[in-house]
Amino acid sequence: MITDHPWRGTDVEAAICAAAGFELVDAASAGTPAALEALVIDSDAVGILTNWAPVTAGLIESCPHLRVVSRLGVGVDNIDVAAARAHGVVVTRVPDYCVEEVSDHAVAMVLAWARGITFFDREVRAGRFDPGARALRRVRDLVVGIWGAGRNGTATGRKLAAFGCSVLVDDHHGQAGPFEAVGVDELLGRSDVVSIHLPLNDETRGIVDAGALARMRPGSLLVNTGRGRLVDVDALAAALDVGRPGAAALDVLPEEPHVPPGLAGRDDVLITPHVAFSSVESVAEVRRRATEDLVRVLTGAEPRDPYLPAVP
Repeated sequence: MITDHPWRGTDVEAAICAAAGFELVDAASAGTPAALEALVIDSDAVGILTNWAPVTAGLIESCPHLRVVSRLGVGVDNIDVAAARAHGVVVTRVPDYCVEEVSDHAVAMVLAWARGITFFDREVRAGRFDPGARALRRVRDLVVGIWGAGRNGTATGRKLAAFGCSVLVDDHHGQAGPFEAVGVDELLGRSDVVSIHLPLNDETRGIVDAGALARMRPGSLLVNTGRGRLVDVDALAAALDVGRPGAAALDVLPEEPHVPPGLAGRDDVLITPHVAFSSVESVAEVRRRATEDLVRVLTGAEPRDPYLPAVP
């Protein structure tokens, strides 16, 4: 069963499953966790492919023959990993399929802010041709703080360093490569741009709160291409009102597709609809690799990218 998919059709997934002797059921129309549970209860479903839909404990328990949940993406925060572990269900993901896309998107957001691209586009379309309406920044002179220096964060730092930016990374990752590693407080206080690349878990949920935002530089930019629930959006709206930070660029929101009222309609907020992961190439890769790993588990082979291996 595939729970949801932002692309049209499931031809790729269905073909890989069929070649291994399995039928793929597209449950995207079910919509809610309760509807998914009702669809599969006591069924012979052995595998679940999921993009953003919650794979709850109830859904896992409704599938007595379930052996694998394969995430069409990187993070597994939409999967009840504890329930999967308790039922001996393997969880897989595709941890590195969109590193180039996410880092490109973060860089594009920085450039759009520094050079006023989205602001001036809106102004010109509204009939206002005023080149002096916003103060612009020299990208080379920016200090960029990468909060979460994993694959995506490191790639973002590398690309911005190529523009001449000074790049800081938080010191929780040990090896900082060519970048200066500093504590989070120092990173927030020194950076013109703070780009968030943290995973979402119990420790990081809401970590960008009023206190963290108050430590950012006045007029700075907050970029989030990670997970929406990393940021307290009410605190962000209040912080923007006092210019600390001065702007935000968000690809993810806590309750997608709902846009928080405090952020909607603001000239100092750029929002894209959770597309940082997306390109023709990355979508093709994640569909293929997630489904291949699902089939590997179902045919008794080891998955390429297990997040939660089978219980011995």
